[in-house]
Amino acid sequence: MAQMNVEENNRREGYGVDNYYHPFWSLFNDYFSESEATDVMKTDISENDDGYELEVEVPGVDKKDIRLSLDKGYLSIAAKVNKKERHGHGKNLRMERYTGSFSRSFYVGNNVKKEDISAACDNGILTIDIKKPVETKQEEKFIEIK
Repeated sequence: MAQMNVEENNRREGYGVDNYYHPFWSLFNDYFSESEATDVMKTDISENDDGYELEVEVPGVDKKDIRLSLDKGYLSIAAKVNKKERHGHGKNLRMERYTGSFSRSFYVGNNVKKEDISAACDNGILTIDIKKPVETKQEEKFIEIK
């Protein structure tokens, strides 16, 4: 990485002359792109004999601020992170923790019903269990020819 002076970095990062500079910020920004640093709701999906399990990262989100909905075969997860006010800690130089609302949807099929889904949230991980729908054997239907 090339050496750069404080004024050049402040200009590049959009900081004013009065803002504090720390070399870690430059390393952080060069290593992570904007989308990687703000990526939310990373999800692991696994399948077992009875159904599927989704483990969704929701760090810092209270379970009362998470909403699950099922509509037209899509399971949607919406969450809200509230910014905590900080008093008496001095001037904020940089704020990178996410605050706001975000959502994610997964197609689970039209045969999945609300009763087939259960969820729990613990230590920043939302675990969603989805039972596999019972497959009914489609009988061949004959049409009479007249």
